[in-house]
Amino acid sequence: MVELTRLANGVTVAIDPMAGAQSAAIGLYAAVGSRSEADGKGGLAHLVEHMVFKGARGRDARAIAEAIEDVGGSLNAWTARDQTVFHARTLAPDVGLALELIADLVRAPRLDENELEREKLVILSELGECLDAPDDVIHDRLFEAAFGDQPLARPILGTEASIRALSRSDCTGWLDQQYRPERLVISAAGKVNPSHILLLAEALFGDLEAMAPPEIAPALFSGGIRADRRPSEQTHVGLAFPGVAASHPDAPALALFAQAVGGGMSSRLFQELREDRGLAYSIYSWTQGFAETGVFAINLSADKARALEALNLARDTVERAAADLTDAELARARAQVEAGILMALETPQGRADAMARSLEIFGRVMTIEEMLVEVRAVDAAAARAAGVAMLSGPRAIASVGGKLALAA
Repeated sequence: MVELTRLANGVTVAIDPMAGAQSAAIGLYAAVGSRSEADGKGGLAHLVEHMVFKGARGRDARAIAEAIEDVGGSLNAWTARDQTVFHARTLAPDVGLALELIADLVRAPRLDENELEREKLVILSELGECLDAPDDVIHDRLFEAAFGDQPLARPILGTEASIRALSRSDCTGWLDQQYRPERLVISAAGKVNPSHILLLAEALFGDLEAMAPPEIAPALFSGGIRADRRPSEQTHVGLAFPGVAASHPDAPALALFAQAVGGGMSSRLFQELREDRGLAYSIYSWTQGFAETGVFAINLSADKARALEALNLARDTVERAAADLTDAELARARAQVEAGILMALETPQGRADAMARSLEIFGRVMTIEEMLVEVRAVDAAAARAAGVAMLSGPRAIASVGGKLALAA
């Protein structure tokens, strides 16, 4: 049973002991990401995530790595548009060390100037690697097309110019201003002792000053076109429509619609574009919800000469599904989504991630039973209605490797 506690300063602690587990997952989940960066500071959230691993408290980068790996554990992090996460997996006796290391990273990083310049080069290399991968680039171009000049449109990695311009004071300011208690969740699952985790959380984070973090500017799906004409063997295409906020009552219905339309090999998009027409090797649909808005999108890659045909057929396929999605298709999609939920929640890491995300979205931890009830409550009519509502909004089109977006 999940135990939920809010420290006096506002830090939330979620703990889910799992019978039979021998390991634990623990993480610090900060509800802030690249969408909160100021103009000209693109990539700051991601740079900070990298920099804290270069040295913290009394350990340098090597000592941090050795401390967790000496006990057979792992320590890592990721940055998203609306979230930054520092997470660790260890055997049960070492969970205290894991949380201590995480606390050091975000509360006592060295942020050495020389290390900063070196790490910028590492991130520029990462950026170059992503720019060499059209299937990565297309996602950023699609967000640019969907949200225009709004912060949510910016790439998480930033740009070469913005990365080079970032300073140590930018990094310290980001941690001081954005990592405030009300935005922080400590989530632990597996073989954990709730009393022990609470004592650790209080000792390591209880003295963090309770200050209101900066407001996050709201976003609106505006729609538009982005064409990236860099050389590419194929044309990569993204087509997006307004989705719904992560907490919206229609989110489960839209997620099931996306699964039925393009979530697997039995989906309409896969069968019609790949199997029946041979138009695309890669074709899928997805949804993502944020605090106030969301995205429904289709991604595909096709031969340049047939990319526009593929895009038009994909759009038509989704429109038809909004009109005639069957009970059988919905049942298959529901089975896939239910299996995904249950499989993810079998692991300590999956449990820790799910609890933190639920707290960020709903302000509480949804039980497995509640998640399944939401999914099972959606019928084909509700999924079709979610599709119709999504299609009624503006659209965003992005392409990499051709002039498709301008032609479409």
